[in-house]
Amino acid sequence: MTEVPLKVEHDGKWVVLKASVSEDRITFPEPIDKEILFKSIFDLEEKKNVLVLTVKGNPDSIIRIASVEKVLVVLKRLILAGCNAYRLMAYFMSPAIRGGVLAKNAQWEKGSIVVVKTGIWFVSAAKQICVPLTDVAAIELTKREVQGKQTDIVRIDHVESGEVVSSLVLCPLSTLQVLANFLKDATKGIDMAGNELDAVDQQVAMLVYSGMDSHAIENMLNIPHKQLDEIYDRIIKLGIAEVIIIRREVQLTTKGVRYISDATKTQTN
Repeated sequence: MTEVPLKVEHDGKWVVLKASVSEDRITFPEPIDKEILFKSIFDLEEKKNVLVLTVKGNPDSIIRIASVEKVLVVLKRLILAGCNAYRLMAYFMSPAIRGGVLAKNAQWEKGSIVVVKTGIWFVSAAKQICVPLTDVAAIELTKREVQGKQTDIVRIDHVESGEVVSSLVLCPLSTLQVLANFLKDATKGIDMAGNELDAVDQQVAMLVYSGMDSHAIENMLNIPHKQLDEIYDRIIKLGIAEVIIIRREVQLTTKGVRYISDATKTQTN
């Protein structure tokens, strides 16, 4: 058992302590005085330098832990190896494709795929990457050339900072099929019937996806600003878009017109 320095949220405050960590559990001393078995953890999220654990109980409890990166890496590895999750040993490449092109330094790594309540973790000796399930855009069982052969893989497309990124998983075909089905079931909450948008709404969504701004979309589709705003309201309500910038439209007052008129005269004299 090893002692590690941590900050743990307790009664709305961060408490500094040394926790005891073993292969299957973590123990917090006073004032928390609690032992957590890794197998009772069914969700793990990472937000900056904070780990958020969801522990099964009656009711379930949330534990937030902060520490230096070196300690968090060890904790994540132990928790992901022992928590209550779907996991399999596999080769993965994450990220593999970014913005439609092969990601820099992309290579196959031997490790494991761990699927918890809110995310898919890619874990190897060198990496611990989490793809939130809410960011998963598509899951596909497909083929890719690996060492000169067309090989079955699972491709997971996800959105990262507004950009589509793909991760690839390689393991025996029977396992790949199980993984693909499991992931599709885990992410079915974001599926849509396909009839929620009319033709113009779909065109707007496609143009947003392509990176066009509002002014360019209005010109491309020859629609007024008010109509585009109404379409935006619909796709935002459906959860397929979000507001990132509120565009401000202004017109000059009489004072402004006079200023520009005077400034123009000054420049021509």
